Amino acid sequence: MSEEKKVMFHEMELDDRLLKAISQLGWPHPTLIQETAIPLLLEGKDVLMRARTGSGKTAAFTIPVIQKILNLKNTSTHQCIRALILSPSKELCGQITSVVGHLTLKCAREVRCIDISSNGDMQIQKSLLADKPDIVVSTPSRVLAHLKANNVRLKEDIAMLVVDEADLVFSFGYENEIKELLEHLPKIFQAVLASATLSDDVLSLKKIVLRNPVTLKLEEPELAPSSQLKHYHLFAEEDDKAAILYALLKLNLIRGKTIIFVRTVDRCYKLKLYLEQFKIGSCVLNSELPAAVRCMSVEQFNRGRYQIIVASDEKALEEPDGGMMLEETGKKKQKSKRRKDKESGVSRGIDFQHVSNVINFDFPLDVTAYVHRAGRTARGTSQGSVLSFVSIREKPLMNAVKEHLTKCFNGQKVLQKYSFALDEVEGFRYRSRDAWRAVTRVAVREARLSEIRRELLNCKRLQVLTYTRLLYSLQYALYNV
Repeated sequence: MSEEKKVMFHEMELDDRLLKAISQLGWPHPTLIQETAIPLLLEGKDVLMRARTGSGKTAAFTIPVIQKILNLKNTSTHQCIRALILSPSKELCGQITSVVGHLTLKCAREVRCIDISSNGDMQIQKSLLADKPDIVVSTPSRVLAHLKANNVRLKEDIAMLVVDEADLVFSFGYENEIKELLEHLPKIFQAVLASATLSDDVLSLKKIVLRNPVTLKLEEPELAPSSQLKHYHLFAEEDDKAAILYALLKLNLIRGKTIIFVRTVDRCYKLKLYLEQFKIGSCVLNSELPAAVRCMSVEQFNRGRYQIIVASDEKALEEPDGGMMLEETGKKKQKSKRRKDKESGVSRGIDFQHVSNVINFDFPLDVTAYVHRAGRTARGTSQGSVLSFVSIREKPLMNAVKEHLTKCFNGQKVLQKYSFALDEVEGFRYRSRDAWRAVTRVAVREARLSEIRRELLNCKRLQVLTYTRLLYSLQYALYNV
C-alpha cells in the first residue's frame, strides 16, 4: 500500500479521547495490520487476522473494542460487560489489560477493564465482576470457572469476543473450554481471532467462533527485514557454548538487553548459576514459576534491573515424540513428571521491551520456534540480532531454518556465519569449563528452590493457594528429576 493511500488514525472516525491516548503513546501512524483490521472491525465484521509477532495485533483489536463500547454508551441504559478478550496465557492477559489501560487513559471512567486470569481469590474477582466492567480479559479456563459459579453472566450483553494468539488456544488444551464457553454467550456477537499463524487449530477455531469472517493474511514477512534484524550462527559443542557466551559478554561483543533461550527448565538455572560465577546477573523465566513471578521477572527485565533473561519456551519444554524420549541406547525414557503451567509461554506473546539480542544457546526444535524466538527482538523500528549456537546434532535443524529464511527473503542468504575468532576464547576456556561443570544437578535443584522462595517473599500478590501449588511442584523437582 503506497504512502498516498495510507489511512491514518484520525481518518478512522475514532473518538477524540482514543486519538489523544494514541498520540500520547507515540504511535505516529497505524501498522499494516492496524490499518487493515480496524476499519473492518468498526464496520462490525468478524475478522481472522494473521500477522507476524510484533506487528501491532493487540492494538488492532483493542482500539475497535474500546470504540465500540464508547458508541454503545451513547444509547445504553445500563452498565454491562460488553467485551470478552481471551488469551492462552496469564502474561498475555496482563499485557492486553495494560494496552487497554493506556488506550483508555482519557476515558477511564467510561470504559473499565479487569483481568481475571490470575489464580487469585475467586470471591475477590466475583466482587470485581459484580461491578460489570466493560471489558473482561481472561484465560478460557478462568472465565469459565466464574461462569459455572454464577459469578458472571454473559448471555445478554456481550457485543464482542476476541481470542488472541488463537493458534495457541487449542495447543494449550483449551478446545473443550472454548466450546463450552460459547454456550454462555449470546447467539449474535462480533468475534475476532488474532494469530501469528494460520494453523489447522486456527482454522478449526474459526469454524466454531466466526461467522462469515474476513480473513486478513497480510503479505508481510514473518520477521523484520534483514536491514533491521541480523541472523547469525556459530558452530559450538556443549562446553564450547558456555565458554563462547562468557567471552562474548566479557568482551562486550553482546550489548543491550538479551534473551538467552535454552531447551529445558534445568538448563535455565544451570546457565544462570554459571553466569553468576562471573558476576553476570540474570533472571530466569519458565513455565514452572507462578504467573505472578513470571510477570514480575518480565517487568524487572523491561525496567532494566536485569540485562539478561534466560528462558525456556513452552515449545521446547515439550518432548517432540509425545512424551517419550529415546536415549542413545534406543530404550524409551519416561518424560519428567515435573508440573508445568499450561497458561505459560515464553517464546510467544510476552512483550519483552527493547530487546537488542536473542541468543539460541540451544537451537530451537523447529522453524516455527526459531521464528517466534527471533520475533522477540527488532520490534517496531528497533534494530536486533539473533545468534544461534549450533552443535553437530543441531545442524539439521539449522539447515531447515536457513532454507526457510532464504525462501522468506526471496533467495537472500539471511543466516550468516558469525565472524568471531575462536582463538579469543582460549583465554576463557579453562575457567569457563570448570565453572560450567561446577553447576551440578544438585546445585540446580537448590537454585530452583531458593529462587522460588525468594520470589515468593518479594512478590506480595502471590496467594497462599499459589504457594501450596508451587511447593507441590517442587517436590517433583527435588525427588523425581
